[in-house]
Amino acid sequence: MDVRIQILLWVAGAYLVGGVPFGFLIGKMRGVDIRTAGSKNIGATNVYRVVGPKWGFLAFACDFLKGFLPVFAALRVFGAGSDVPVAVGLACVVGHTLTPYMKFKGGKGVATAFGMLMALIPALTGAAFLLFVVVVWLSHYISLGSCLAALFLGVMIWVPTPLAKANLSLQVVMTLLAVFVIWKHRSNIARLKAGTENKIY
Repeated sequence: MDVRIQILLWVAGAYLVGGVPFGFLIGKMRGVDIRTAGSKNIGATNVYRVVGPKWGFLAFACDFLKGFLPVFAALRVFGAGSDVPVAVGLACVVGHTLTPYMKFKGGKGVATAFGMLMALIPALTGAAFLLFVVVVWLSHYISLGSCLAALFLGVMIWVPTPLAKANLSLQVVMTLLAVFVIWKHRSNIARLKAGTENKIY
């Protein structure tokens, strides 16, 4: 098979896998249309609030794995020096945020991007996750933790550190993802400024 066709199939497959709306499906299993409850977002945070903590964690795990597993597989096939795993991961995140199964309306992409980056740059992503945990623990705002973790990754990916060895394509994609995640949280940021954002507890 021509390598360009092979790469196209990997990216297309990653988009379709990333588009699986696990939060919506878990809500439906529990008799709730997550699109009409809470924040009306199909992501794990809204599942946590509306359906329950264990279902929220399950939705997070599923969204994480659909970002991690395709990238992990692509790394094994194409190698760490290839741009293909980065493209596969980006396709997973785009699939989650613009899912073809729900008229291109999806979640904010945080858990799927987290899975993608844990496969590509685990140490730096782990540091961002610790930042996320501390911010959420202190503030009780998941949206604030997500935005600060995204900002941290978008900046630190350009700083030479032992935590990550990133080529230019990953640096650019990480910066775009950080901007995209923060942009997807624009309504949350507005509520944070107004003091009306929902806390996790």
